[in-house]
Amino acid sequence: MKPSFLSNRRAFLQAGLGCAALLAGRPRGAWAAGTLLNVSYDPTRELYQEVDRAFAAQWARTHGGAPVMVRTSHGGSAAQARSVQEGAPADVVTLGLAYDIDMLAASGLLPANWQGLLPHNATPFTSTIVFLVRKGNPKGIHDWPDLIRDGVQVITPNPKTSGGARWNYLAAWGWELRQSGGTPDTARAYLRALFSHVPVLDTGARGATNSFVQRGSGDVLLAWEDEALMAARDIGPDQFDIVVPPLTILAEPPVAVVERNAKAHGTLEIARAYLDFLFTDAGQRIGAKHYFRPVTPSILAENRATFADVATFDIASLGGWTQVQKTHFADGGVFDGIYAR
Repeated sequence: MKPSFLSNRRAFLQAGLGCAALLAGRPRGAWAAGTLLNVSYDPTRELYQEVDRAFAAQWARTHGGAPVMVRTSHGGSAAQARSVQEGAPADVVTLGLAYDIDMLAASGLLPANWQGLLPHNATPFTSTIVFLVRKGNPKGIHDWPDLIRDGVQVITPNPKTSGGARWNYLAAWGWELRQSGGTPDTARAYLRALFSHVPVLDTGARGATNSFVQRGSGDVLLAWEDEALMAARDIGPDQFDIVVPPLTILAEPPVAVVERNAKAHGTLEIARAYLDFLFTDAGQRIGAKHYFRPVTPSILAENRATFADVATFDIASLGGWTQVQKTHFADGGVFDGIYAR
């Protein structure tokens, strides 16, 4: 393992949480012109650290040297969305799934048609769900059935607080539905078996990664592809392997301007430009560098060696986020029924 890399990550984690708390405590009248707060989900720390610097430099070049400061807060996607709903002064949100932004739209913080205001349904990068295993794959994990074999411990975060965890759960649910004889009842049984192999639920995807990578918990991590690639390539190339299951889910983490807040802060123009930057070639290349799949075909083609070909299904095939959230993750939903401890 690379101690310096992990030390830097811990420092960045602490700094990110510190500035989020600082900004959340500011009265609106004290908001500095040219300051943006991006409230984001867990695995984007390194991505937005670089995006924020690049965007600030571009803004200065194109606006006569005018400074802009972007601060980014990170946490489980659902928890981050609730914090914005409850008053955290985000100018933009870059969250793990569309339902979390729909919740903010329902609260009047941004337009209901927010997905139509940016390209690709406001999703600058996609990802998928893969398995991160110990080097050499000692437990022989290759596909979803292997996760529920005797003696296999699975690490995944809590679907109540983490967008990544909801994608993990739905990847498993959708896989089982597509098996011969697959039904909601067999999918429920598979998920019950899967979560019986999960020793603890972290609140966010990065916490789950740290449990697996730094604390040595579990035999397999259900992970965003970008998290798995970072762990296998940057943290421990001699310690981890990635297993791409034959079928998984297409994960689409979207972005939006929190228009009510941005208007109050006088940052609406900058906030829109910040999200537009993610769809530029420069922004797309930064995403690919941090293992997020670009939505620009030419940039994705430049990075074809990084991203494995994989068969996926999307959230629409499961009924869409509104239905899925109500059925699976609302209080008293399917997840609560299968994870009663």
